[in-house]
Amino acid sequence: MRTTTTITPDSATFFKYQLLNWAQQFREVMFLDSNADYNKEQKYSSYDCMLAVDAFTSIKTDYLNAFEDLKQYQQSINDWIFGYLSYDLKNDVENLKSNNFDGLNFPDLYFFQPKKLFLLKGNVVEILYLNMCDDEVDTDLKEILEISTTNTDSTTFKTTQQNAHSIKIEHRISKDDYLKKISKMLNHIQQGDIYEANFCMEFYAKDAEINPLEKFLKLSKISQAPFAVFFKNNNSYLLSASPERYLKKANNSIISQPIKGTSKRFSDTNQDEKSKFDLQNDTKERAENIMIVDLVRNDLSKTAQKKSVQVEELCEIYTFSQVHQMISTITSQLLENYSAHDVLKTTFPMGSMTGAPKIAAMKIIDELEETKRGLYSGAVGYFMPNADFDFNVVIRSILYNHENNYLSFSVGSAITNVSIPQNEYQECLLKASAMFQILE
Repeated sequence: MRTTTTITPDSATFFKYQLLNWAQQFREVMFLDSNADYNKEQKYSSYDCMLAVDAFTSIKTDYLNAFEDLKQYQQSINDWIFGYLSYDLKNDVENLKSNNFDGLNFPDLYFFQPKKLFLLKGNVVEILYLNMCDDEVDTDLKEILEISTTNTDSTTFKTTQQNAHSIKIEHRISKDDYLKKISKMLNHIQQGDIYEANFCMEFYAKDAEINPLEKFLKLSKISQAPFAVFFKNNNSYLLSASPERYLKKANNSIISQPIKGTSKRFSDTNQDEKSKFDLQNDTKERAENIMIVDLVRNDLSKTAQKKSVQVEELCEIYTFSQVHQMISTITSQLLENYSAHDVLKTTFPMGSMTGAPKIAAMKIIDELEETKRGLYSGAVGYFMPNADFDFNVVIRSILYNHENNYLSFSVGSAITNVSIPQNEYQECLLKASAMFQILE
């Protein structure tokens, strides 16, 4: 079905840049980058970088019966597919709704089978083309290798310098309203309705003209995130600097790595180490993380072999370019009578973006938030032909609809009974800083 070619470029880092620039000519693009040079602790990564372009087949649907539709599509294609699960697929899993404002209008679920696929590991690139277009490999490689550092702006976006600085970012929720909403959520916690919930707020811009490739390159340079994504589906874009894995399947092994707990980075080494130490010993952050670990353990147990659910890492501190994060790793072994899609359906949406108990938390989230989350806090990733998969959590991300020039990014934090609304607001601004930095 696919013809395989292997090459060894002079520079893997520059080849990634060339690939991403070359990809802009296609209607469908998925670029996944682990930024392996900066994230050596990511022991579960299968590839350093992946590029999938040019859909041969695809599936686009709303949330109704979405997981079953995806299962049928993946099993009928039996090939590599790339795409996303939006947060609102929760409405397929549970009796829930999403009635908040949506300025982006992305499909709830989208996957495509690429004609052309590049897999980078170390300094070796594996090129997998569908047999129908395998005669284009040499021509494409010539085009890719001729791209120089001056090609960053060689896309269909010809924004002027004036336009590039005219984006007006607005708050969907004012600071005062945010503080009031957190107080309401705390009331729910004090009444015993929930233990924890992730509350998010949107920042947005109307009539926004951006060069998505340029903004992604800047975001990636600032963040060096292990689950970075550039995604394009015609006029719909995702520019993601996600640090978080949602779920990975490798044979029968299932791996989840929720993040709960964030602290600042500092240029001063002593300050930076103190920030890291304080996060490691913060009782509130640890309590948040452990609650989500318990939720993930429960979700994984629904499809796991008996006694196979294990917490491999609990509240470990990982350091990224802009923040320190508290991450736990939970694994399980899949029972033979469950499919890859069963694991996704029984764990989605991820606990780190919902709360505990999950269903009650999601209901309260919908009541208090003012924006339909859509792709934000959903998952982006891929299936291999054998149905193994790897998906991130869509956070620290810019979403852009070029058709209506609507730009959006959201941030959130976990609310527990010891949360201080003002501190939660500051945590949200910290998480949003990279997006503000490249847009304003």
